[in-house]
Amino acid sequence: MAILTYREAVARGIAQEMERDDSVVLIGEDVAGAGGVFKTSAGLLERFGPERVIDTPIAEQAILGAAMGAAMTGLRPIAEIMFSDFFAVCWDLVVNEMAKTRYMTNGQVTIPLVVKSGNGGSLRFGAQHSQSIENWAMAVPGIKVVAPSTPEDVVGLMAAAVRSDDPVLFFEHKGLYSSKGEVPDGPIVDELGTARVRRPGKDATVVALGLMVSRALAAAEQLAERGIDCEVIDLRSLVPLDAATVLESLGRTGRLFTVEENPRMLGWGSELVAIAGDDGFWDLDGPIVRITTPHIPLASADSLEDLMIPSVDRIRDEIEQALKP
Repeated sequence: MAILTYREAVARGIAQEMERDDSVVLIGEDVAGAGGVFKTSAGLLERFGPERVIDTPIAEQAILGAAMGAAMTGLRPIAEIMFSDFFAVCWDLVVNEMAKTRYMTNGQVTIPLVVKSGNGGSLRFGAQHSQSIENWAMAVPGIKVVAPSTPEDVVGLMAAAVRSDDPVLFFEHKGLYSSKGEVPDGPIVDELGTARVRRPGKDATVVALGLMVSRALAAAEQLAERGIDCEVIDLRSLVPLDAATVLESLGRTGRLFTVEENPRMLGWGSELVAIAGDDGFWDLDGPIVRITTPHIPLASADSLEDLMIPSVDRIRDEIEQALKP
């Protein structure tokens, strides 16, 4: 068992798959010589060489175009888009090409491709470098969407993503890169589309993703001291979405809260609310509550950014207020 940072786990997950399969390559801006701007590919160039760890120009369309062509012709590339905000300049390749090719060729062409990216706020990078865009991706048929919250999940879900024959967007939360966790020795292979119950409870179901998982857990511990026992579920994957685990929990607790960093309008919590309304309505003992970032661009000022993104205190207070008799 090793203690790894989240960023070290990214490098380990990629290295595990590159060691196993010679067709796995990594391309992106500064991923080779610099080891990645967030140091998530540190050591990979030295270990696997410049033919498999490849620096590119600052050109997101070129990165994804090259990666898609490689995937169509026998490789299993991992491409890095440095900040997830930059998907905006290459979104056509994701939405209209990667996501549609297998379907439009009747399975004759697969796109076994992972696009990894630093996602989310809390580091004072401002409105153009702090967005949580996993809800953009969730809306596109044909791509899988993953957002791990722990170092162990980073390794296992990276392996599952690389081995998928469909394109996977792999969102690494920038605010978690320095966080640490236990990671078992040896190969780790997880399964896409499986949520994890991080804390069992009986009074309410709290569903979170990415950075919000640790904050939801901290809020749940504080609520436990006040007599409120929350179950915390880490979704881990938005596509496929493990709605069954959420509905099973809701059936026991009767209350549902979502904690998300997406702007409030059309965040992933909206989809869970719809699912719960359709398939878990008779289990609900009260209104569903969404705890979100407001529908405005993120501020770079520390006090304003902290006010906008759900904090432990806000999560705790909103749950406690909603559960008052």
